Amino acid sequence: PASFHRAACTGFPRTLGQAKALDRICELDLVISLNIPFETLKDRLSARWVHPGSGRVYNMDFNPPHVQGVDDLTGEPLVQREDDRPEAVAARLRKYKDAAKPVIELYKSRGILHSFSGTETNKIWPYVYTLLSSRIPPVLSDEEN
Repeated sequence: PASFHRAACTGFPRTLGQAKALDRICELDLVISLNIPFETLKDRLSARWVHPGSGRVYNMDFNPPHVQGVDDLTGEPLVQREDDRPEAVAARLRKYKDAAKPVIELYKSRGILHSFSGTETNKIWPYVYTLLSSRIPPVLSDEEN
């Protein structure tokens, strides 16, 4: 559907196989790549802790619980998933970079790749927003129609 190819898909496609599968169901006209330094990603992902019962996610740097290591609502202990431990995150990022490189090259060769670099969302987002605003017509409210 037309709306799908304009939707933001976080981290997808991750592999060339996924990109080819996506090609079979829609035609992309815009791909955004966020280039975030390895250490920034590793630090952010490694700071993630979860309340197992609810799935609530905390980040010790920018969304910490009120009490260190304890869920805000239940008071139960938080856990760090095995794949969020620093060494696991580093391995995941290396694997992702290797798998994603051909995907990035594919979209670059089609002329639809737009890359943005930085370490902070509030500094990258205005550029992404400007690009998206230039490509997607504004949604009008019922009152405006």
